[in-house]
Amino acid sequence: MKKGLKKASLAVLLVFTLSILLAGCGGSGDADKKADSQSGEKVKAGFIYIGSANDGGYSQVHDEGRQEMLANIGEDKVETLVREDVPEDQTVENVMNEMIDQGANIIFANSYNYQDYMKKVAEANPDVKFMHFSGSILGDNYGNYFGRMYQPRYLTGIAAGLTTQNNKIGYVAAMQTPEVIRGINAFTLGVRSVNPDATVQVVWTNTWYDPAVEKQAAESLLDAGVDTIAQHQDTTAAQQAAADRGAFSVGYNKDMREANPEGFIASPVWHLGALYTEQVQAVVDGTWAPSVYWGGIADGVVDISDFGDCVSEETKAAVNEAREKIVNGEFDVFTGEIKDQNGEVKVAEGQKLSDEELLSMMWFVEGVIGEIGAK
Repeated sequence: MKKGLKKASLAVLLVFTLSILLAGCGGSGDADKKADSQSGEKVKAGFIYIGSANDGGYSQVHDEGRQEMLANIGEDKVETLVREDVPEDQTVENVMNEMIDQGANIIFANSYNYQDYMKKVAEANPDVKFMHFSGSILGDNYGNYFGRMYQPRYLTGIAAGLTTQNNKIGYVAAMQTPEVIRGINAFTLGVRSVNPDATVQVVWTNTWYDPAVEKQAAESLLDAGVDTIAQHQDTTAAQQAAADRGAFSVGYNKDMREANPEGFIASPVWHLGALYTEQVQAVVDGTWAPSVYWGGIADGVVDISDFGDCVSEETKAAVNEAREKIVNGEFDVFTGEIKDQNGEVKVAEGQKLSDEELLSMMWFVEGVIGEIGAK
């Protein structure tokens, strides 16, 4: 399934930052590239995680990608520096500088609010390469990478819409950013494509990583009567809350069936090993250049996990049919007609949202219960 990793157009991010318009597309110069490839020393790659490398979710899939990269390239050529549980504040700037002092050639950071700190450190250290997961930064020696996670979220929405018994689905959501809102909307579109009577109720946690808060949010939704929990959070805490109540659940980041063995439906998942391999191999070869990456299911960077035991064969068939259409380019998740919460048409019949519109999405589709701006 994995094809060549594609680079998204720079136009994708023009709406976010003028620095992209001014960014060069050539790395930090031929001299630096030669130094990377001819020094004979191991390349050092730094990885900074907002959570722990064994959190059962978000940071763990990044660390699994790091390990796959090491296996692919070889520990004789690459050494990795790893820091876990790094908050989205001045701490991450300090960690990056510490990695640079240890000889890091490239640094990856995996949380949204690291990006301003990375941009600052990158511009102060032009001989070091930097890649940020999500966000919108791009410069001479720094870029960003993400995946079209909305595609597998739509597929898990189909599965949830066909599995729910009372048509009330809850969604534990992290931060009020276009990334999270886009995922909620894609999931809801999937749900209502097969079950137009179903709704998706959103509760905000305003944190990416806090197991206790994630579980409390899921419990509040279960108290409100939902029979299915979905999430955009880093850990399995929401899944555990669903398991405690005998509810269904949709995970995120990786297969989370162990947290809810009887009620697990599926997860939208990341496969980051190939992407990390490509980026670090380019540093080893002296060919690295900053880029914006936004691949989808067809590229192998995102997908849907295996289904849980509670999912019917008919549901699996419906999801697999939709997945095939996405992979083949026959269907795009955000193709109209699409209405917002107020019933107003946001995407006309036959039209589809551009990448710029997806990356700036700050509205909910019809069927979502919840507010953007709510605390």
